[in-house]
Amino acid sequence: MGNRLARYSQHYGPLTKLGVPIVIGQVGNIILSFADTLMVGQHSMEELAAASFVNSMVVLVVIFAMGFSYGLTPMVGNLYGRGELEKIGGVVRNGIVANTLMALIVVVPMVLLYLFVDRMGQPDELIPLMRPYLLVNLLSVPFVCWLNVFKQFYDAVSDTKVPMYVFLGGNMLNIIGNYLLIFGKCGLPELGLLGAGIATAVSRVVMLLVMMAIFFWHKRYMIYSEGYRKGRINRQDFGRLNALGWPLAVQMGMETAAFSVMSLFVGWIGTTALAAHQIMLTVSQLFYMVYYGMAAAVAVRVSHFHGQGDMKVVRETATAGFHIILLIATVVAVPIFFLRNDISLLFTDNEEVCMLVAQTVIPLILYQFGDGLQCTYANALRGISCVRPMVISAFISYVLVSIPLSWLLGIKLGFGLPGVWFTYPITLTLVGAMYYWSFRKRV
Repeated sequence: MGNRLARYSQHYGPLTKLGVPIVIGQVGNIILSFADTLMVGQHSMEELAAASFVNSMVVLVVIFAMGFSYGLTPMVGNLYGRGELEKIGGVVRNGIVANTLMALIVVVPMVLLYLFVDRMGQPDELIPLMRPYLLVNLLSVPFVCWLNVFKQFYDAVSDTKVPMYVFLGGNMLNIIGNYLLIFGKCGLPELGLLGAGIATAVSRVVMLLVMMAIFFWHKRYMIYSEGYRKGRINRQDFGRLNALGWPLAVQMGMETAAFSVMSLFVGWIGTTALAAHQIMLTVSQLFYMVYYGMAAAVAVRVSHFHGQGDMKVVRETATAGFHIILLIATVVAVPIFFLRNDISLLFTDNEEVCMLVAQTVIPLILYQFGDGLQCTYANALRGISCVRPMVISAFISYVLVSIPLSWLLGIKLGFGLPGVWFTYPITLTLVGAMYYWSFRKRV
């Protein structure tokens, strides 16, 4: 037992050093989401409910696109692990082209959503609030796709601090923009929910420009930017990016789709349930985004060792990452549980919303083990470029189990919002076990 822990302990430090900047950047995103929800909720509960539905739909597109960009990580990570730095810029160039095409593809369902949002069973009073907010989010999608490429590049070459600083700065810009445009400060018009969308779009553009400026003009990245300029769009790199990216996009898309369909079910329950659901989604990001930081570090470290052909260390790295994520889950879950009756007061003083939030915190706590398991081993599989089995596992868990079960518990049996959320402990543990089995079988 002592020898086994000693094997894993040598990976805790490097994983933490690599993952903490990603975690800080993700916590910045959480603060941004809290600020968005807080400010919109203070402006009106109807706008909070409208934001809940639109964000649940838009995040499906954003996560799908982000999943596609994840195909870049193992390619760059393998080259970095072998010391073939001069080839990385060419891969990034192909990644820009591939993700531009992805942006054009994912815009289509957003346009359809914009046109037919009034036919999706949502409260009629929310439709005029949803459409302008959705349109602004739609226009910023290409910038999100290009930002994803540079984010994956920096992570894969073990420089996670650059994205951390960029995202923190962008989030601060977004919060300031929210305050000015939602409430109409400093002579600007009071735009409410639309103002939150505009602030988010502007921050995405600024973050992309900063990421690009560092990549092309900082001397530290000269070897990569030169490789980018000399690189050509080629069938091998472009094909490999698509072979890795599409399964990851579909896997993450199905996961997010399950959450989005659940939001659709919540909309059938009513405006109060939607408002409480938005608060719960914001709180749940506190867990997921912290997990993502450490799990992304697992993917990067695994891709380096996989490029070197050291499968023993690949296994140890994944296990050590899971240990760290379990510790994080425990530390974060305890205060959330004890503050379950007070969390919603940050966003609204509506008593019905507060009661629903307090009830729904329980399934949130229960699904943390499964979420940590699936997050760790999904990224470990990504690091070894084994992505196709993830699609089958995600389909079984999210499509065949999660969606019908959430409808059964939340709508058919009448348990409402807590019933929908009690689906997550079952679904996430199931998919996490399947990812773990695929990883162990492969390595």
